[in-house]
Amino acid sequence: MAKWSIDTAHSEVQFKVKHLVISTVTGSFTEFGGELEANNDDFTDVKASFFAEVNSINTNNSQRDGHLKSDDFFGADKFSRINFVSSQLVKKNGSDYVLKGHLTIRDVTKEVELAVEFGGVAKDPYGQTKAGFEISGKINRKEFGLTWSALTETGGLLVGDDIKLSLSVQFVKQA
Repeated sequence: MAKWSIDTAHSEVQFKVKHLVISTVTGSFTEFGGELEANNDDFTDVKASFFAEVNSINTNNSQRDGHLKSDDFFGADKFSRINFVSSQLVKKNGSDYVLKGHLTIRDVTKEVELAVEFGGVAKDPYGQTKAGFEISGKINRKEFGLTWSALTETGGLLVGDDIKLSLSVQFVKQA
């Protein structure tokens, strides 16, 4: 079984959420990790795990980041990590896959499906074998206990319920 570890220097984890229904706020997690185990070159037998450190959230606004870390949202003091463990990777066609697994935010675990585009495998100039993936999906934040909300004067939501996930990740094959 080949083991792979995420190359954080060549990976990024982002999310997008509607603000006031009229614009989008983009954020990221700067501290994260993950591992893959697979025998098949197309990763269809993969066992994947991933985590993001909640305290590394960055929306380019420290006041907002502090609010997101608070118990109104992630409750970083009690729930310091977001975790994902795969259950199945299904090849649709070509380089397109569907990744199924369990996502845990706060103390809530839900099954999710994410779209995956497999970028392929290549050797870097240092002889390391790398595999690249673009991963996207959408979750409802309220299903994970992130229920804080406020209404605008017109009755619209200050913070949207749907969160778009976007990960560009590169893994390094372990010797």
